[in-house]
Amino acid sequence: MPEQLTKEQALQKLRQYCGYSERCHSDVVSRLYDLNVWKKDHDEIIATLIEENYLNEERYAKAFAGGHFRQKEWGRNKIKQHLLQKNISSYCIKNAMKEIDGDEYDIVLQKLFRQKWDSLKGERNRFVKMKKTQLFLLQRGFESGLINELFKTV
Repeated sequence: MPEQLTKEQALQKLRQYCGYSERCHSDVVSRLYDLNVWKKDHDEIIATLIEENYLNEERYAKAFAGGHFRQKEWGRNKIKQHLLQKNISSYCIKNAMKEIDGDEYDIVLQKLFRQKWDSLKGERNRFVKMKKTQLFLLQRGFESGLINELFKTV
């Protein structure tokens, strides 16, 4: 069993952890357990990190939404689901979704649609091709209404 850290030692490690990348409360709690910190100290450590602005759920949600949309090209639904899994409040999620520009979102959706559609050249059955493309885009987290609009143009 790893040695027990003092509150100050844990706080110092978590300052570095939060300073390296945006973190949410659930990430920090998980890290506290990994560091073998007494449970009674968790709330106080988290409160200190919030006071010192190392931990900010709204900032985390905005960074997560913007980053996963731009880097991984995830849709709003997938981003929202992942934020909900991290226990981010609906208020923070709503604000984070504003980070995604509507025009940029449509461009990414069209690009992914075209890439997937073109990759299925060998598929003779048009309905199978449409279904595979639709499933791909749904797994990426794009809304079914927007996907159906794209199929009207094909």
